[in-house]
Amino acid sequence: MDDGVADAAGMTFADVVSAINGVIWSPALVWLLLGTGLMFSILTRFVQARLFREMIRLLFSSKESAQGISSFQALSVSLSGRVGTGNIAGVAAAIGFGGPSAVFWMWVVAFLGASTAYIEAALGQIYKEVDEGQFRGGPAYYFEKALGQKWYAWLFAIATILATGLLLPTVQSNSIGNAAELAFGGGAQISTFLGTVSLTKVMTGSIVVVVLGVIIFGGVKRIAHFTQIVVPFMALAYIVMAIIVILMNATALPSVISLIFSDIFSPMAMFGGAVFWGVKRGVYSNEAGQGTGPHAAAASEVQHPAQQGLVQAFSVYVDTLFVCTATAFMILITGAYNVQPDALNGTFAVQNLPVDTIIDSPAFTQLALESVMGGFGKVFVAIALFFFAFTTLLAYYYIAETNVAYIRRTLRIPYEITVLKLAMMAAVFYGAVREAGLAWGLGDIGVGLLAWLNVIGILLLFLMGQPALRALKDYEAQRKAGVTEYTFDPEKLGIKNADFWKK
Repeated sequence: MDDGVADAAGMTFADVVSAINGVIWSPALVWLLLGTGLMFSILTRFVQARLFREMIRLLFSSKESAQGISSFQALSVSLSGRVGTGNIAGVAAAIGFGGPSAVFWMWVVAFLGASTAYIEAALGQIYKEVDEGQFRGGPAYYFEKALGQKWYAWLFAIATILATGLLLPTVQSNSIGNAAELAFGGGAQISTFLGTVSLTKVMTGSIVVVVLGVIIFGGVKRIAHFTQIVVPFMALAYIVMAIIVILMNATALPSVISLIFSDIFSPMAMFGGAVFWGVKRGVYSNEAGQGTGPHAAAASEVQHPAQQGLVQAFSVYVDTLFVCTATAFMILITGAYNVQPDALNGTFAVQNLPVDTIIDSPAFTQLALESVMGGFGKVFVAIALFFFAFTTLLAYYYIAETNVAYIRRTLRIPYEITVLKLAMMAAVFYGAVREAGLAWGLGDIGVGLLAWLNVIGILLLFLMGQPALRALKDYEAQRKAGVTEYTFDPEKLGIKNADFWKK
């Protein structure tokens, strides 16, 4: 069933996707994510602010081992999942559908979400295990061992394979394709079994699939080594470019800040646009609460689980407070945006760009840079987006593979990893040539599904023993005592089934 062809019930594939999103992304999920972040911020005494300097120190304190990757590599792998399309096209969508004040709510969900990121990453470390010579862990592992509910762990694992292996990759490759088309032109139109698509998108999708295949067939070590080089370099280059744009429009900066704060508490913001889109795209970008970050966290070689929890909390800051803010300021300071609160009725609250400018795409960001730097701006965003989105695809593959490995502990399926790789490569090509709205709709289903399952699970874990909070208290006690080599004894802390650390 094509997204533009109605079935017997009169619904297109896009209609079905939209209907599912309406259920998953209800206001309840938005407030659940904000409330959970606030609760863990209070319970940890705002660890994301108190131990900020410790986060920086820990980035370079651990080394790669035969079984695990270093803290910096784990940060790079998790950042490769966090820093992606959401930082460029996602921010544009938040502004385009929720207005400039959505940026404020992206900041809020990042600050509060950093505490949630600590909790889930620490849990990933506490309950990790060694599988075929490498560390594995994540929500499926800690739901089985800490909750004692294997069915729930399986449910999360299957949902994660579906989300990160098939649904979310379509968004990343779609934005790469759209950015390439805007930067270099569409070229000839080609008729395919997926419909009529531009030659640029077909070529872009093909290149991404080939390069992706080369790397994911090389394993987690190759992924870690690739991302630790690419992610920091591209994030820094992107932020520097944003600073140049802001400095060239410095006189407009006060009005931009005023614009962001102008509508943050209005009834419309609280029950509709700004809060909904700020949280929705903020969580899509920084992944706090999704349960995807703990997979990379568990792969790290550390002395104490709390250490990787703190590193992952810092990654939320890098993603939203640095990279997303850079995008938002470039868009707002150059006026390269439209605001369309209700896309269905076609009306604009603000219209600075042509009506056919796609909101769910990198167009706002590319046009913002173009207004300052000419044609180079479009090309730069296309290149930056390629690396951001491509490294996110690598992170998605690693997450999906980890959950296949979890299921493989109980059920062996012939060639399961090879099937996953090929299925993901097909999804990447599909996303590259499809419409932006459909790709984002599929991605939102994946994000929302994981967020519901993970947040409910970690809240139940809080009620059943607070293992991540106990780990933080233990780490801070050792830190206060001035130890040079940290230790973690789960049995002493009353934490059960943390078998790796017993050794």
